[in-house]
Amino acid sequence: MSREAVLAAAKGAFERNRGASLQDVAGAAGVSRATVYRLFGSREGLLQALELEPDPGARERVLASAVELVGRDGLARLSMDEVAGAAGVSRASLYRLFPGKAALFRELLVAYSPVEAIVAGLDRMRGRPPEEVVPELARTAARTLAGRAGIVRTLVFEATGASEEATEAVGYVVSSGIANMLGYVVEQMAAGRLRTMHPLVAIQALIGPILVHLITREVAEREIGFAVPLEDVAVELAEQWLRVMRRDEDVE
Repeated sequence: MSREAVLAAAKGAFERNRGASLQDVAGAAGVSRATVYRLFGSREGLLQALELEPDPGARERVLASAVELVGRDGLARLSMDEVAGAAGVSRASLYRLFPGKAALFRELLVAYSPVEAIVAGLDRMRGRPPEEVVPELARTAARTLAGRAGIVRTLVFEATGASEEATEAVGYVVSSGIANMLGYVVEQMAAGRLRTMHPLVAIQALIGPILVHLITREVAEREIGFAVPLEDVAVELAEQWLRVMRRDEDVE
């Protein structure tokens, strides 16, 4: 049977069942599995020949595998081939999803950081006073980061490194998340609701304690039995920040 005939049979098989195996395709085409494998090399190769996207879930598997490997080896030593193998996808499919390490690391930051949720929260609450907005953003960040202390440590370490891949990815976080937060803080300073200072320093004063708590939380839980819920801690730190950031004339 010709390659085109096998492709036609494969297309029908995948239309009926997106999770069809090479054996399913071989049965639909009336050929052996070995023949399909010889023609396309793998299931991913067959999907690529059909110009179909990788399996549903492939993207999530790649991100989960990548963050584990980045934690083990660091971003500079990360092997895209090893990521593909760990995620169970072909190298071609991996590069279709993420064209390089910079793109992959950027998506890791999007997937495992609260940037997107914070930006959405700022858009929703724009114009409301800091006493309402800042604790809610802290609560949102805590929900997003809960249970991810190890991942956060890895991403923070890599994001503050000097590699080209990390620099490009961090640029997204700065232009999206930090820029939105800076804009809000500047607006609130101009409105007289927050004391005037460099807005970047103000943002760092808010994020820093929450990040330090998250990174050290597992040790605190293990060594001293710390049991205050993460959201409660984040809100308390946000309220402490608000007390410091009030203008002098607003402090009783």
